Order: sequence, then structure tokens, then C-alpha cells
Amino acid sequence: MSEAELRIVSLLPSASEIVAALGLAERLVGRSHECDWPPEVKELPVCTRPRLALDGSSAEIDRQVSRFAARALSIHELDMDVLRSLRPTHIVTQDQCEVCAVSLSDVEAALGEDLGGAVEIVSLSPMRLGQVWASIRQAGTALGTDADEYCRSLTRRIARIAAHGMEAPAAAPTVATIEWCDPLMAAGNWLPELVAIAGGNNLFGDAGHHSPRLEFADLRAAEPDFLVFMPCGYGLAKTAEEAERLLQGAAWAALPAVCEGRAFAVDGNAYFNRPGPRLVESAEILAEILRPEIHDFGHRGAAWRRLGEGGKGQA
Repeated sequence: MSEAELRIVSLLPSASEIVAALGLAERLVGRSHECDWPPEVKELPVCTRPRLALDGSSAEIDRQVSRFAARALSIHELDMDVLRSLRPTHIVTQDQCEVCAVSLSDVEAALGEDLGGAVEIVSLSPMRLGQVWASIRQAGTALGTDADEYCRSLTRRIARIAAHGMEAPAAAPTVATIEWCDPLMAAGNWLPELVAIAGGNNLFGDAGHHSPRLEFADLRAAEPDFLVFMPCGYGLAKTAEEAERLLQGAAWAALPAVCEGRAFAVDGNAYFNRPGPRLVESAEILAEILRPEIHDFGHRGAAWRRLGEGGKGQA
């Protein structure tokens, strides 16, 4: 199939970013309701919608997700009328997390209906950083383009961050990354690797494994040097709001990282939660937070800020 014949629907924000990074943004014809980068994809028809209310507290959202999981239902659904009208040749989705996008089984079921021609599902499921680069190559192969040099450019940027971190004379600071506030969860998957690349020692969550529940007693006992909040799906402002509400509690306020001004909010939705090209920027953000004497990539204020500073974005 020639590039001009491609009609790509992305059902995952990171997939839209990958398709665009491979030079195929103009071949995108549809997106999920969460796809928002690069900005031009927001003009595309939307093929999915959430089944739950997303404007509640962390605890309320978690309860809704748990109810859907108990019924073996995805929290997203396809708009089949829109999808059928787009006549896709390729649908890019994932089977790594039932919460992140329309389930693979729902996409496969959609193929049982007439979508106007043969459709190829490209399902991505990375859980480690190397698998993210492999998924970009996988997408490139499925869409008829070579992603090798692009992936090499990403790994070179990552290597430069890691190399600068190793030049630091101080011991690696300990870091707790918080991917959900209520219930408390640490960040897993590729996040422990990003912390290490940025020069930190990750305390909770294992590379290649889903994000685990975290007991506050364990967090308090570990006394991390840094706290970095990155709730899944939350931008910087909402993350800061949720985190600062937590830090008002006496137990949280007593943590050394909070007392000494080393608690931070980051834009998890745009960066850390998406297994795509901007994980390189995620490593840069962590490097700026953990090693400000070495790193300044210009993300301060826009992608991260110190908590307790009223949104000024100053480090």
C-alpha cells in the first residue's frame, strides 16, 4: 500500500504522537477523545468516548474504574458510526492497559462490522523503555516507513542525559513517583528507568511491571529525598491541585521531602503516562528536578513545578 492510500485511526494519544513523529500526520483520519498532540490532531474526528465521569476526585474515578473492571468492561467505547465513516486502512491501539484506551477486544469486535475495506490493527504494548522504541519501529513497519534512525535519535538523547547524570559527584537521591493519589499508587512500567536515567534512585515500582499500590506507612518509612506527583491522565495544574491538597495533611507535611521543598508536580498526561517519543522529554524533566545544577532543558513552569509555590513554576 502506498503512503497516499493510508487512512490511519489512532485510538491512543501516544500512537498519534508516534504516527506524527514518523512523518505520517497527514495520513491520520481519526483519533481518540484523548489524543491531543501534536495540536493539529485535535481537528480530527473523534472515534471514542469515556464511559465514566472524569471530573471527580481521584477516589471517585478509582471507584468507577473498579466497577467497570469488576464487570470486565472497558472504560472507553468506540463510536462505530464515526469509525465506519472514516474507512480506515489501519487502526493503531494498545493492549497494555484496559484503563488507557479502548480495549483490544472491542477493536477486534469492530472489525466484525463493515468498515469499508480490509483494516489492519496495529496493537502496541510496551512496558519498558526499550519496548517503547520497539513499538515505534513496529508502527513504522506496519505503516510502511523506516523508524530506525528516528529511534536511534531518541536513544542518543536519552544516553546524553544519563551520561551527564553520572558526572554528578553526589550520591543518587532517592525518589518516590506517585501515579495516583487516592488510593496511593507508585509509578511502574518505564518510570523506574527514567528516574535512573535522570540520576535518581527509584524507591517504589518496578520497571516492566504495572504501577503498584503504595502504603503511606511505607512511603513515610522510606523518607524519599524527592516526591514527584504524576497522576495518570492529569495535566500540571490538576496534578498540583491534587498533590497540594494531600500535602496539607499533617502526616504528609512532616515528610522530609515536603519540609525541605523537594515535592514536585509534573504534567503526567502529556509526558510520563504516554509510552511514546516524549518520554525523552520526561527524562529531561526529571533531570531538571533531580539535578538542577547540571540540567536545564527549559521545561520548568510549563511541564513541572515545585509544590507550595502557588503555581509560579520557580525552582
